Amino acid sequence: MKTFLDWSAYDTYGIGDAYSGIPATGGNYAKAVAVCMHSRDCQKAGKGVMCPSYRITGDPKHSTEARVAAFKAALNDPANARAFADPRLAEAMDLCVSCKACKKECPSAVDMTLIKTEYLAQRHAITGVPIRTRLFGGVPEWTGRHRAVLGFAIRLRNRFSALAKFAERRLGITARRPLPELAAKPFAPAKKASAAAGARGDVILFVDTFCHHFDPEIAEAAVAVLERAGYSVRFAKPAPTDAEPNRPLCCGRTYLTTGMADKAKGEASRVLAAFRDAIAAKTPIIGLEPSCLLSLRDELYSLGLGPEVGDLGKQLYLFEEFLAREHQNNGLRLELKPLDLPKALLHGHCHQKAFGVMKATRKVLSWIPGFSFEVIDSSCCGMAGSFGLEAEHYEASMAMAEQSLLPAVRAASEDTPLIANGFSCRHQIEHGSGRKARHIALLLRDALA
Repeated sequence: MKTFLDWSAYDTYGIGDAYSGIPATGGNYAKAVAVCMHSRDCQKAGKGVMCPSYRITGDPKHSTEARVAAFKAALNDPANARAFADPRLAEAMDLCVSCKACKKECPSAVDMTLIKTEYLAQRHAITGVPIRTRLFGGVPEWTGRHRAVLGFAIRLRNRFSALAKFAERRLGITARRPLPELAAKPFAPAKKASAAAGARGDVILFVDTFCHHFDPEIAEAAVAVLERAGYSVRFAKPAPTDAEPNRPLCCGRTYLTTGMADKAKGEASRVLAAFRDAIAAKTPIIGLEPSCLLSLRDELYSLGLGPEVGDLGKQLYLFEEFLAREHQNNGLRLELKPLDLPKALLHGHCHQKAFGVMKATRKVLSWIPGFSFEVIDSSCCGMAGSFGLEAEHYEASMAMAEQSLLPAVRAASEDTPLIANGFSCRHQIEHGSGRKARHIALLLRDALA
């Protein structure tokens, strides 16, 4: 079986381990599937994230364990050349939101997010890539090449219900919620850094597609905080040899989650080329969107791009991770003022939880004098990239949000600050409650003395 992703990390898996039956075909991909030891932690409803689809249905067929069983059945039938297009496999994967919780919370660390990417890539090779998938996966190219057209189309669709219903009928994009709208202007770095910047050295800010085109004020706030902290902020930009020097860099996350592996590899190659000098100089690279930055630190390994991936991963930090590290190791002290706000609610993005970043988030928030907050004990918000925008998944998306996130938000007073670093999370919170959540960079900027 030819795979689209690099599964060599699983080459030695199964040697001396009590695997529960490695499938007959699939090579190292089959080994990645077979790490499941049937502990059924994915069929629990206690604390944590896993497994969002099981939690809303109570049906074991929508758990990680059941998905593993479906893949084993497909990979144990070498005569079925179209196994990845089998409707039974599609049904098993239908409600997987790629939350990454299983890699963190499953005792066997099943990486169903990556398994799903390979599955979708295999299915696309058999059946072709659907138009809706091309639209959602291609956000980096649409925003980078056709920003004005895309912005106009989204605004038109959001303002006229007939157009939203037409898009639902023809494309399967739900008419029951608005699409995120592009900012009036994309992020544009200031021409001059502040005079105080640079005393603590250089950093590179990786402004992802969502911050660049939808929420540029987050990137602007991050720059203000980093410069006040004493860093000279440079911005990630394409390498001189890039075929599209005017299109912003992208981590390729939207392509990965939609199974467009070759496109994801292309975006990742652009990133590696752009950061070659930064890797050599060991310059810290800071990201703002959890799923984007952490994809570079994790999924990049699966794209077969060589040892540079490991070197890059050592220099990648989420905004709050970097600040917390510098505070602990290098004496960083931000001069902050009280914000005179009531106790806030903090919702963690699934990837922040899966990669243990929430500790840094809590640490940095504790620097604001007199500021108190409570972490919402929630699973996935349910938006999960394009999942909540798909007509057939709208109900499931909202059911995930209603597990604990939206009830907690609604129970809070109207002046309670809401903090959520994930773009999808903020969109879901606003749609489900009418309340706006803010990125931690905005809060810290407001607290600068």
